Amino acid sequence: MAKQIDVNNLNVYYGDFLAVEGVSMQIKPRAITALIGPSGCGKTTFLRTLNRMHEVVPGAYAEGEVMMDGMNLYGPGVDPVVVRRQVGMVFQRPNPFPTMSIAENVLAGIRLNNRKVSKGQAEEIVETSLRGANLWEEVKDRLGVPGSSLSGGQQQRLCIARTIAVKPDVVLMDEPCSALDPISTLAIEDLMAELKNEYTIVIVTHNMQQAARVSDMTGFFNIAGARKPGKLIEYDSTEKMFSQPDNEQTENYISGRFG
Repeated sequence: MAKQIDVNNLNVYYGDFLAVEGVSMQIKPRAITALIGPSGCGKTTFLRTLNRMHEVVPGAYAEGEVMMDGMNLYGPGVDPVVVRRQVGMVFQRPNPFPTMSIAENVLAGIRLNNRKVSKGQAEEIVETSLRGANLWEEVKDRLGVPGSSLSGGQQQRLCIARTIAVKPDVVLMDEPCSALDPISTLAIEDLMAELKNEYTIVIVTHNMQQAARVSDMTGFFNIAGARKPGKLIEYDSTEKMFSQPDNEQTENYISGRFG
């Protein structure tokens, strides 16, 4: 299920603007990798290249390799829709489909992929995915109500349930707690710790404490100035990054001296 991702010399462009330059890193399976760095340094852009989501922006493209299971996700003939099925994404703000019930939200990805499932299978997928997202006990008696009627933290867990329902290998999370209160944030962090037993997880976060708490590996991105590309400055185990980083820029950022 969980897959390793090997990124080799990845450059990301928006038209003729180089947004992220020369990123190489090995993202480990069954682990949480946190991407940190100041605003505008390319963390989210890089994250979105891991499932080719950045390509929804006109003129955006990438050069280099993103290897998963020996396949380059940017290789000729590779369908981005298939990539996004294997590499799911949870966005910054919870985005359940407002007209759909809780159960319909969970099944949305499966229906989008035109998978035919029986009523019994659908019920099983809904329960398994909501249990996987630690939400089942809270919503099992009201699966028919709109997903948008849930609290913010519950909506985010519903979006995680929707993501894992299609059984991806990798789950990307773009600041999944930035819109949530501390209690909901803790629930999502606990959930991440459970999900990493089955999935490869990559998370963008501005919260240093969160990166230190939840991640196994940390990548620090930085940018030399306006209109300059974001670069991966340092990548190592979270423990080392937060105690003895090799690069002075990393130390200054983590200790709050800039950014």
